[in-house]
Amino acid sequence: MAFHTTRRQMMAGAAALGTTLGAAATFRSAFAQDIPAKPEAGGVKMGVEPWLGYGQWHVAAKKGIFKEQGLESVELVNFTTDADLNAAIASGQLDCGNIATHTAMAFAAAGLPIKIIALLDVSMTADAMITDGSIASVADLKGKQVAFEEGTTSHILLNYALAQNGMTLDDIQKVPMPASDAGSALIAGKVPVAVTYEPYLTLAMQQNPNVKMLYSAGENPGLISDVFVVREDYLAEKPGQVLALLKAWDASVADYKADTAGGRAIISEAVGAKPEELATAFDGVTYYTIGENKTQLTGDFVNKVVPEVKKAATSAGLLSADVDLAKLIDKRFVEAF
Repeated sequence: MAFHTTRRQMMAGAAALGTTLGAAATFRSAFAQDIPAKPEAGGVKMGVEPWLGYGQWHVAAKKGIFKEQGLESVELVNFTTDADLNAAIASGQLDCGNIATHTAMAFAAAGLPIKIIALLDVSMTADAMITDGSIASVADLKGKQVAFEEGTTSHILLNYALAQNGMTLDDIQKVPMPASDAGSALIAGKVPVAVTYEPYLTLAMQQNPNVKMLYSAGENPGLISDVFVVREDYLAEKPGQVLALLKAWDASVADYKADTAGGRAIISEAVGAKPEELATAFDGVTYYTIGENKTQLTGDFVNKVVPEVKKAATSAGLLSADVDLAKLIDKRFVEAF
């Protein structure tokens, strides 16, 4: 799948694209001026996981960028599993969160009140399948134990890799566990293969020189991508805060580019690792500016990436219903930036 670069459980489906999306974009653009230039009073609760792709929020918190954008307080609530983060968004414990593209589709298909506001990142080698050295190729996985977190990007990546080699999940021995534990299980000799993401990939490979990467998300760029979503009630009540959050993200990406070493140190600490441990891990993630979002939300992301994600997630058994993409993506905030 082409994806120009210039995570992370439920059920859902994707939607047909085309003229309906274009019409919706025109309609929404007309209301961009309704978004306040300054954020409303009050705090924000945002869900995150220890994933490098969400790192710019930690940069914003550490460097006072949220404050600079007029936000009184932004609480980054950490979760270790997709299921817990997703449940917190669904139940209204959070105002907004960072989730995989397929999860956003799942929320919409299940009738949960959320909108995609921006594309945050795409994973290349930061989501991958690793082996203890006893497995030479994906084709050799038949009958083998594989540790992975069901319903997540790891699930999609594994299913996609198997399909490319004429197999399905029924051809392996599934060992369900959180992505944070999969690498440890591999190191402990409990399984020969694990599917996980950074920083767990690098940490596992550093602890055992025999651990090698077998397959990565880079085999299909864009397959593993993450979006910023907000609950519709929060969106309606505090649109100024939503815009301020996007401004903070964009400012953080700019700060990260200007002080990459400093930004990586902040993000590494936030995900529980040392900068030197993740020296190459960051290279496997691409962060998107809001300017790039203006192109992606009407271009490649919508027209190429999303349909491919839908196909992969449906094949993995994670999506079983359709969703109106035109209603799921709200571009007003990117357009108002």
